[in-house]
Amino acid sequence: MKAAILINPYLTEAQEFYQPRRIAEELALRGVQADILPNAYRVTADAHTLAEYRFAVYLDKEKYAPRVLERAGMRLFNRAEAVELCDDKMLTHIALSGVVPMPRTMPAPLCYKGEAAPLLPEIPLPAVVKECFGSFGEQVYLVRTREELAAREAQLKLRPHLFQEYIAESSGQDVRVICVGGEVVACMKRTNAHDFRSNLAHGGKGEPYPTDGEIRTIARRVTDALGLDYCGIDLLLSARGYLVAEVNSNAFFGGIERIAGVNVAGAYAEHILREMGK
Repeated sequence: MKAAILINPYLTEAQEFYQPRRIAEELALRGVQADILPNAYRVTADAHTLAEYRFAVYLDKEKYAPRVLERAGMRLFNRAEAVELCDDKMLTHIALSGVVPMPRTMPAPLCYKGEAAPLLPEIPLPAVVKECFGSFGEQVYLVRTREELAAREAQLKLRPHLFQEYIAESSGQDVRVICVGGEVVACMKRTNAHDFRSNLAHGGKGEPYPTDGEIRTIARRVTDALGLDYCGIDLLLSARGYLVAEVNSNAFFGGIERIAGVNVAGAYAEHILREMGK
């Protein structure tokens, strides 16, 4: 059996190649040859070339390529619809509304010209402003005053974004949960003493975190609602309990494999082969 591991063709950082290499290693241990390829090449390949691969692990957020691949009959991990739902933070929130607890969230009205959103006076402060598309916490902003909110809205008014409740007690800390096949395989608490974002990319530190029944229930509901084979779920630690902040369909697992001592890539490979009936 052959498999393709499809990555973004613009990847340049070593940490970005850890994930596809580890999955390829674990698939090889189970008798599956996996080629690591930029997804654009696979999309433009002819049907004969695509046919040599029985399935693909899709490690990108680009939403058109997986649709083309599925139309060609390829089974993707994750599927195209799941990738699309997770890539757009507002679509994620809508899909999970009423399914799991989340911070209060509202979309910013689309703006093509003229003034910024007229609802700014209604946004409780402080607030988190997020662009709907982004990674590593780079497009996430904390605003504390009306002036900061207006300035940020003027900057973002032509881009899809949202306003989200600021959970003060979780500032600089959250729980990253890695799920495979709807089951929790690893958890770590991320803490950042210098930034409200806990991402390791922004200087956050990770430590193992115990999995409990509430986390497992949230994980199952999230993965079922979004149709995910694999994901990372970010949980805020609020006075109301765990709140789902974001879901990442291709979450990097290098840090959590090291910190939690869990073979995430192996668990993913096992799930894939179970799904493929091997």
